[in-house]
Amino acid sequence: MTSETDLIVSPFPDNPSNNFTKSIYQLNQKNTPEVGSLSSEEELKSLIKMSSYCFYVSFETAIVGFIICLREGSKYTSKNYNFFTNKFSKFLYIDRIAIESSYRRTGIGKKIYSEIELIASLNKIPMCCEVNTLPLNKVSINFHKNFGFDEIGQRTFKNYSVAYFMKNYK
Repeated sequence: MTSETDLIVSPFPDNPSNNFTKSIYQLNQKNTPEVGSLSSEEELKSLIKMSSYCFYVSFETAIVGFIICLREGSKYTSKNYNFFTNKFSKFLYIDRIAIESSYRRTGIGKKIYSEIELIASLNKIPMCCEVNTLPLNKVSINFHKNFGFDEIGQRTFKNYSVAYFMKNYK
């Protein structure tokens, strides 16, 4: 059985290997529609280059989770990212978090969010994200509410809807 102490959180390597990128990409794709699908590993590489903070969680030699975050001022064109750009002058946006299904409910979400929370609190900036409401991702909504996030908006797109969440660190 995996304990929380067996899980190691590390920043993405500066020059990730093809195997590392492939593992992150595959984990992302396994977690759709909870996270947005990426068209290719090249799109993932581009997102990583635009990001400010990326961490992955490993157990033994396997990557079992990751998070990709951006600060304000990125060239990222996501409509969800732009919601926060239009609302805040400074923020930390959680673009995606993915966890291997067999490792869910083992503390990975809390462990990886604690890394991001430390950055947000030290910089006194809000931590922001969106969660699907159509299709409904009730587990993620409950996680964010229990972690101290408040819902600050909603948006309906052609094929899905989201709720926007924020946790402030003023």
